[in-house]
Amino acid sequence: MDIRALIMGISFALIWASAFTSARIIVMDASPMAALVICQNALYLGLNFVAMQTVEASLATIVASTMPLVAAFSGWLVFRDHLSGQAIAGLVVGLIGVVVIMGARLSQGVDLYGLTLCVLSVLALTIATLSMRGASGGGNLMMVVGLQMLVGAAVLAVVAALTETIHVTLTRNLVLSMSYTILGPGLLATWLWFALVARIGTMRASVYHFLTPFFGVAIAAILLGEDLTLLDIAGVATITIGIVTVQRAQQKPSGG
Repeated sequence: MDIRALIMGISFALIWASAFTSARIIVMDASPMAALVICQNALYLGLNFVAMQTVEASLATIVASTMPLVAAFSGWLVFRDHLSGQAIAGLVVGLIGVVVIMGARLSQGVDLYGLTLCVLSVLALTIATLSMRGASGGGNLMMVVGLQMLVGAAVLAVVAALTETIHVTLTRNLVLSMSYTILGPGLLATWLWFALVARIGTMRASVYHFLTPFFGVAIAAILLGEDLTLLDIAGVATITIGIVTVQRAQQKPSGG
């Protein structure tokens, strides 16, 4: 098992999961699209910031964690990546863990518009991840990441101007959460993510998204007072088993 990749993956999942809570705090004092202009990830974080107005941070985190399945299937469909039986089993176990965590929350009722935006954000991140497989081949990863941030900011500036009445209430919480979102999830987590994809491949890297439900729910519970239950703990234990299973699977080269 690649210990360095394991540390990178867990660090990424923790920082990435915290973005949903910081986004929830930001949209309390600023219009979402305008706020994202100075962050990044036009579609993924942009859709999540808008969704955060009507759904809990914990629910958005859980939906985002389904990305490994979408990425693994897309990698097989587009690049003909081989998925061993053990890898598939690990993905299924991870998904079961996500379902355990998500079940009670859906039964309490959820805003369908916000949920739809969260699902679309997962598709956006999957496309970006698969695109980076080719774009990062030259080795200049930071340049590629920086360019996608600039493009994302430019797109969001136009969207914000056309669709929002921009408002900002300058508070300590807004300044702190915005600063953290830019430096943590925006810069560090994005670099970790694409470095992880380059190191261990899309499928193995994507499985770390299964950790985001527990981290996201735990952070939201601490900072926003959202619920943390025994089912959440049971779910993360199941997710951990799935991650270990996938990481130990032998991944054959893609067929094309």
